[in-house]
Amino acid sequence: MTLRARFALWICLMMLATLGAFGAFVYFSVSHWLSSSLDDSLRLGATQLIATADVDDGKLQVDDDPVILDAGLTDELRSRGLSIQIFGPSGAVLQSLGPYASLAVEPAVLREALAGRSSLHTRPDPEGTGSVRVLTQPMLIDGKVGAVIQIAESLRSIDALRERLLLSLLLGSPMIVAAAGVGGYYLAGRALRPIDHIVATARRISAHDLTERLGLPPSRDEVGRLAGTFDEMLGRLDEAFQRERRFSNDAAHELRTPLAAMQSILSVIAEQRRTPAEYEAALADLSEETDKLRALTDDLLRLARAEASEPLWEPVDLAELVPEVVDSLRPLTDADRVRLTCLTEGDASVVGDTDALIRLLVNLLDNAIKHTPAGSIAVTVRGLPDEVRIAVTDTGDGIAAEHLPHVFDRFYRAEESRTTAGTGLGLAICREIVHTHGGDIEVTSEPGAGSTFTVRLSRDPRS
Repeated sequence: MTLRARFALWICLMMLATLGAFGAFVYFSVSHWLSSSLDDSLRLGATQLIATADVDDGKLQVDDDPVILDAGLTDELRSRGLSIQIFGPSGAVLQSLGPYASLAVEPAVLREALAGRSSLHTRPDPEGTGSVRVLTQPMLIDGKVGAVIQIAESLRSIDALRERLLLSLLLGSPMIVAAAGVGGYYLAGRALRPIDHIVATARRISAHDLTERLGLPPSRDEVGRLAGTFDEMLGRLDEAFQRERRFSNDAAHELRTPLAAMQSILSVIAEQRRTPAEYEAALADLSEETDKLRALTDDLLRLARAEASEPLWEPVDLAELVPEVVDSLRPLTDADRVRLTCLTEGDASVVGDTDALIRLLVNLLDNAIKHTPAGSIAVTVRGLPDEVRIAVTDTGDGIAAEHLPHVFDRFYRAEESRTTAGTGLGLAICREIVHTHGGDIEVTSEPGAGSTFTVRLSRDPRS
């Protein structure tokens, strides 16, 4: 079953349940109101009859033609469908009017009335066409029960109203439910139309072409947010696929270069017999290319591990770790031409992967040393309330503005630095390590004036 059909079905079920509950409430409320109105009408009639009864010297006046009740009032009550009977204390009929004039009083009811208590009860219609509602009311004369008044009215009209109301609810509810289902089905189709567009677009998308977009008009509803999120996801996937393609191409190119050089050296040596010195030179060249290939492979492995492996979290005091790394790399600098310093401020303790943080510092310092033939390299560690900042500042070659956005890309090297030894993966590895530690890395530089790489590390990336 489609989502559209399920939506319409749920609307029908909800409407059916709602209308059922509402119909039951209306039916029973109206029935109760009709019954209460009838009972009130009977009580009012009894009160009026007692007030107009012909009483003289504490006794009901009964002649040969007993007219105990006011004729005008009784005519009015009879016009309303009421039947009236008056019984003496012995149960003898003193006067009776209306269609149920022959309705006898039940002994138990008479006893209740003689005891001074009125009662309401429902009795079968003598004509067998329904039920009759009967009020039995004692008439007090000088504080004693002088007579018993019984007023009755047929329930046929009330039963007919109830039947018509029930029929209207039973016939009207399905029609309303059907109309709601059709309307829900139509509205669901309109609401889900963008979903069909999303499905069609998703089917056209493949790993070879992620440029397709939904392009739905912006809106604040759920479907609009879904479409916007879908387009954003496609953009991120497209960027990731493009980055991976560039990485694959760059990796193949970088691997091909030393292999091609090695193949060329072997081909030249194999053309003819060489002197021992030439063989030694060729072996030295092969060793150099092998070192480049090994360094590239090691960096690729480190990058893969930085992206895929789970860090080994442990407390690390960068105020101790950074100076140790700086001192270990100090022999790589020309002490006469490059001044390497390290300064720490405040609490620099974090939770991190010690080996990964060492690799981060080594790559940043190695990059600074390679591009600073003369001048100074300053490393500062500063502990802040929520983070620790590490800045590596050099006075070397600097980086042109057009290259700054790409320095952390894999295999990216500015043209002027192509002659510098390296695989182009060091800063990419740095970025992966920093992101794994919940931090950020950025660079500011000016050609000829040097560069500053700033690392921001969270105190605890797990929180």
